[in-house]
Amino acid sequence: MPLPFGLADVLDLLVVWGLIWLAISWLHGSRARLALIGLGALLATYLVARQLGMTVTTLILQGFVTVSVLIGVIVFQEDLRSLFERIAALGLRQRTPATGQDLVDRLVRTLAQLVRDRHGALIVLPGRQPLERITEGGIPLDARLSEPLLLSLFDPHSPGHDGALILQGDRAERFAVHLPLSSDHDQLASRGTRHAAALGLAERSDALCVVVSEERGEVSIARDGVLQTLAAPGEAAPLIRAFLTESGSAAAQEGASVRWRQPALAGAIALTLWLLAVPGSSPVEAARDVAVEVRGLPAGYRIESVEPPQVRVTLEGHRRDLYLIEDGALRVAIDVILVDLGRRTFPVGIENVEYPPGVTPVSVEPDRVKISVQQAPAASR
Repeated sequence: MPLPFGLADVLDLLVVWGLIWLAISWLHGSRARLALIGLGALLATYLVARQLGMTVTTLILQGFVTVSVLIGVIVFQEDLRSLFERIAALGLRQRTPATGQDLVDRLVRTLAQLVRDRHGALIVLPGRQPLERITEGGIPLDARLSEPLLLSLFDPHSPGHDGALILQGDRAERFAVHLPLSSDHDQLASRGTRHAAALGLAERSDALCVVVSEERGEVSIARDGVLQTLAAPGEAAPLIRAFLTESGSAAAQEGASVRWRQPALAGAIALTLWLLAVPGSSPVEAARDVAVEVRGLPAGYRIESVEPPQVRVTLEGHRRDLYLIEDGALRVAIDVILVDLGRRTFPVGIENVEYPPGVTPVSVEPDRVKISVQQAPAASR
């Protein structure tokens, strides 16, 4: 059976697929993705309930979904603005990110300067795990990382200099972020709050945290629940470089997977919406060629041929029901018990069609079939 798609349906699916793909890719990097996923699941439940005729569930969810969408627009306005900016910038040339070596050099030079000035600092390099659920607050920056920027952020006169700076590639993503504190007194010893925050995040995620102590004038690295104090700022370079290499390899593998998973998921969602909504639920007609089955053949006869071997059955129903008809669920059967009386031509109509629920046969063409039989010798009978 050919797919029941018209040109408008194909264009409709392509547009919806593209929009959903864009939304999924944006959602993948959004800080509010968990809340938005929950809202999306609620909306999907509402659509399914409405389609299945679940009246009470639909009434309850309808008001809740409406209120949730309004609240979502207010709460997630920053994320929505990011989405619209991404749409507007689709055709623009993307910036070229700095190499890992450039980033390491900037960080090490900044760490050395902070140590000389005895200015405290806490810098977070995220791994693959999201940090939004275990961090609080923060001021969005999305600024290109540079030594002057880092030094100004951690200047003692800068508001929020006691908080953490979270990087994202070569961008300063958020500043003055509050991290969870560790209670590992053995490792912390007499160290301060910055070290407790760095170790606390390293215990709960795969991030790497760099700490500069303003009291001791030393640099420490926290990773995988271990706090390591370095003899000199330059010793941070190989540790940061190794972390970026590992994270980059993991991100590349994940990116390769995402490159096909996201469009595939978007296509599945778009097709599901098409099947659930208009035109997926609109009644239409579709024709299928169905083989003729012969039943009731008297003993002693053998079928040589059926002309035509297939008939065209026109069905009426919802597009999704027509599309989802399984092989073998649609049959055309004729009773040929009258062959013994010499009959060879038999009528075929909608009464001969066996069909699944959700569809209705409208017509059958041609309306007659002719069979050829061979009679076995009398002795064999």
